[in-house]
Amino acid sequence: MNQPPLLPQDQRRFSLAEFVSATEQQDRGQGLFELETPRMLELNLNGRINTKLGSMVSYRGKVKFTREGILDQGVGNLLKKAVSGEGMRLTYAEGQGQVYLADAGKKITILNLEGDDGIIVNGNDVLAFEPTLNHKISMMKKIAGLAQGGLFNVAFKGSGLLAITSHYEPVTLRVTPNSPVFTDPNATIAWSDSLSPSMKTDVSLKSFFGRSSGESFQMAFEGDGFVVIQPYEEVYLSSRG
Repeated sequence: MNQPPLLPQDQRRFSLAEFVSATEQQDRGQGLFELETPRMLELNLNGRINTKLGSMVSYRGKVKFTREGILDQGVGNLLKKAVSGEGMRLTYAEGQGQVYLADAGKKITILNLEGDDGIIVNGNDVLAFEPTLNHKISMMKKIAGLAQGGLFNVAFKGSGLLAITSHYEPVTLRVTPNSPVFTDPNATIAWSDSLSPSMKTDVSLKSFFGRSSGESFQMAFEGDGFVVIQPYEEVYLSSRG
């Protein structure tokens, strides 16, 4: 007699014991930043880590969460927040224990920056980072307001772990002096700090880019470096207050 085909795990029926066993948290020995699943990050905390405000879904141990003070990023960045209504809102997780982070089910990628490594990340796609990394918030004045809700970013430099998020699998495109890259601002996650994107407007492509604006507003990357995109146009909601 032919046996029925096995169903994928997400279509199986579990006993309670099977469900607990299949989904139970596992210590994978990956250190400070550990991917519990592709969409959930475990912080094995022994000190302080900077995390995205609202990303904590669970924790255990002696952990204190402190919201970033209004002047923690300096007066210059305070003014940018006041003008744009946006900013990289952080929570400091401090103590000893395990903290679990997630952001709307987005895929998580852990980057280990070393030495003079530098990357600029869309502020909405920063999940967590070590305080050993220097970070600076900036706002793309020419793009702010054209992308849904504006566009701000965080420049990271130095040595330390950085967790970023993306909708589905990210793709990295090489930028060379003879081959510039143009991207939709709402699908752009990050780029190398060797690049300074500019704005490009192309009304003839309004059916493909910037559909809500009626014109095509694109980020233009020229030089030598890389840009990371996702297969999704994300709407960035301003976080006032």
